[in-house]
Amino acid sequence: MMNKSLLKLSLVAALILTGAVRSNCQPIPVEYRQGTISEQLKYLEEHTRIYEDFRAIREDIFQLTTKNINDSINNAKKRINSLIIETSTLNNRIDSINKTLDLSNTDLDKMTRTKNSISVLGLEVNKVTYNSIMWSILGILVLLLVAGYLTFKQNHSTTVKTRKELTDLQKEYEDYKQKTRIEREKSTMEHFNEIKKLKSSLPGSRG
Repeated sequence: MMNKSLLKLSLVAALILTGAVRSNCQPIPVEYRQGTISEQLKYLEEHTRIYEDFRAIREDIFQLTTKNINDSINNAKKRINSLIIETSTLNNRIDSINKTLDLSNTDLDKMTRTKNSISVLGLEVNKVTYNSIMWSILGILVLLLVAGYLTFKQNHSTTVKTRKELTDLQKEYEDYKQKTRIEREKSTMEHFNEIKKLKSSLPGSRG
C-alpha cells in the first residue's frame, strides 16, 4: 500500500518536473498573449493531462493563468467601481434635470396662467371670463347709448315742436294784443266823437 502511494507521488513529481523542464523550453501559447480568460482556461483544459484526479500544469502557465485571472478580476473591479461612480454621477444629473424640468413646468404653468388671465384690482381673472364681462358691459353701454340717443331725439323733436307752438302762440297773442289795442283805440275815438257831437248839439254850445 505504501509502495503504491510512493509510486503515485513519484509519478506526480515526474509530471511536475517534466512540466517544469518543458516550460523552460516551450514558448508561451498565443492564447496567453492575446486570448481571453475563457480561451486560456479552454487551452489549459485541452493541453493538460489528468492522472489519478491530479492535473499536471506547467508552472509558468499556472502562474500566468493566476496572474491573468487576478488582473481580469482587478480590472473588472475597477470597471465596476467606475460604473458605480458613473451611475452615481448620471443619477445626480438625472435628479438635477428632473428638478430643472419641474421648475420649468412650474414656470410654464405660471406663464400659461398669466397669459390666460388679467390682473383686475389685484385679482387674477381668466381672459375668457374677463372678455365676456367686458363685451357684456360694452353691449349694455351700446344699448344705453342707443336708448339715450333715441330719447334725446324724441325730446329734441318734442322741444322743437313745443317751441314752435309757443312761438305761434306768442304771435297769436301779439296779434290779439294789436287787434285789441286797435279796437280799443277805435272804440275810444268813436266814444270821444260821440261825446263831442253830443256837446255840440246842446244849447249854448259854441261850436
